[in-house]
Amino acid sequence: MSIRHTVIDSKVDSLLLIADGDALAGLYFEGYRFTPSLDGLGSRVGAGSDPVFAQAARELAEYFAGERRVFEVPAVTAGDAMQEQIWARLREIPYGERVTYGDIAIGLGDRSLSQLVGQAVGRNPVSIMIPCHRVVGAGGKLTGFGGGLRRKQILLELEEPDEVRGSRLF
Repeated sequence: MSIRHTVIDSKVDSLLLIADGDALAGLYFEGYRFTPSLDGLGSRVGAGSDPVFAQAARELAEYFAGERRVFEVPAVTAGDAMQEQIWARLREIPYGERVTYGDIAIGLGDRSLSQLVGQAVGRNPVSIMIPCHRVVGAGGKLTGFGGGLRRKQILLELEEPDEVRGSRLF
């Protein structure tokens, strides 16, 4: 199989999905500034006619319905060594939890890497499934989300534990 793409609707607007072989290689929000150029997307196919896209669409629908916490569709990334390390850390953030850019930098052994962490998080090619939305600024501040802060808020609220959701005043 070759590189190909599709577009699906979701709770956070349209999503561009890119597959390479038997794996998802991209999941981008509409308007995301690091979306690959059109010539790198391959042919457009229907989501239901492609096994990778069908599985991704089903798992995303389950996630948005609150029925899925872990994604199983194979996903590949093609970053440099540091980006791959950071994206691996993102995959370890549990559903419903948040970490800061500084937390990830400290986990990498150097708090001064926070800015580099932010750059890699911002270039995450498989949003939602590699949960960059779970990374927040110091003190829990919502910052730096390629899909926009409104979408980040939607994803974080979707994953909030019931007891937290119930304790919010607004």
